[in-house]
Amino acid sequence: MKYLVTRTIRAISASPSIAVRGFGNCKVPFVSTAVQYNFGHSTQVSSRTRSVNHPFTRQIRYASTKSKPKMTDATSNPLSGLWQPTHLQRLHYGSGSVQKHLLDCLPSENSKAFIITGNSLATKTPLIQDVEKLLGSKHAGTFSKIGEHAPVAQLDEATKIVENDSSVDTVISIGGGSPIDSSKAISYRLHEKNGKWLHHIAIPTTLSASECTMMAGYTESNGVKTGVRSNQLVPHVVLYDSSFALHTPQLLWTSTGLRALDHAIELLYHPSATEMPARWLCLQSASSLIKNLTLYASNPHDENIISTLQLSAFASLGFLGLNLSAPLGLSHALGYAIGSPYAVPHGITSCLTLWRVVKWKARDASAAAQIARLLPFIDEASTGDARKDAKKVREQV
Repeated sequence: MKYLVTRTIRAISASPSIAVRGFGNCKVPFVSTAVQYNFGHSTQVSSRTRSVNHPFTRQIRYASTKSKPKMTDATSNPLSGLWQPTHLQRLHYGSGSVQKHLLDCLPSENSKAFIITGNSLATKTPLIQDVEKLLGSKHAGTFSKIGEHAPVAQLDEATKIVENDSSVDTVISIGGGSPIDSSKAISYRLHEKNGKWLHHIAIPTTLSASECTMMAGYTESNGVKTGVRSNQLVPHVVLYDSSFALHTPQLLWTSTGLRALDHAIELLYHPSATEMPARWLCLQSASSLIKNLTLYASNPHDENIISTLQLSAFASLGFLGLNLSAPLGLSHALGYAIGSPYAVPHGITSCLTLWRVVKWKARDASAAAQIARLLPFIDEASTGDARKDAKKVREQV
């Protein structure tokens, strides 16, 4: 696993535009601010360049006060808690899932679906045209300009197109986190204007697991990441089709897999994560991701490995449910600080931050105890000391 992270970092470290301070050869200047972290720690972030209104303090808008999720503290007693499932209706997985099930996943026989995706998938693969043909008369249009970190200008343009077509009741997001988040944000905006939520079908082609959350992040014109949140933003349908993922560049697939590992580990010590099913599934997810990302490096066209990784990514975040009302963790917070302001993909930021955050969190007894639970899942023996065990996990990460 170390080899995968090292190789991923080396693949980007040659770029002069990516310079992350404090991470060896990869140095991105952090923005100057003192961050009050939601889990009882204060983190000082220094800068040698510029200051902006930073994502650490970004505002999250809610559709209504009823939509705002409540924090459920499940840390003090793992055998007492509340798990609130999302409104996910169907999850299909396996090669050919889109061809077999997409039409059945539309909300009605008269549905009109609008596709949200990025330029690469639309111009460099046959995937978008294949879905358009499959939809036939149910296809209302396609917007293929969504860029990395979902720039607000592109989001505005897509929203206007969908808003002007009253026949559209479904949005189909195809791609990674940016198209999926953009589709959520479009639905949120339409609801704000006319009370209408779009039926959302997500077809992920990365392992970022954006399809699992009720938040939609996008980037303002000044480079600041912002977002909206509502219980209604979780996609109604997810289609994990391994044949679609065959078109994903290997570096992107691997780096987003490390992002999923970031989800799984940070969710273990998140105060609102329930013991069951969230933490149980995160343990399995982390174990599977570590094993199968290594296998994928040598077998990038094996659809069984790809499907396993897709399900592992879902397990990393898909069973948090509606419990989350705080940032996922420090590694993610640092990722937001690096990501949109400096155009660094979140899969790459996880490569840079996760292992250092795990090392830092291992100093806290409660977090260390949760991290240490991973040892038997990665075939490592316990030392009997939670902090030492957590450090052993960090070495594997």
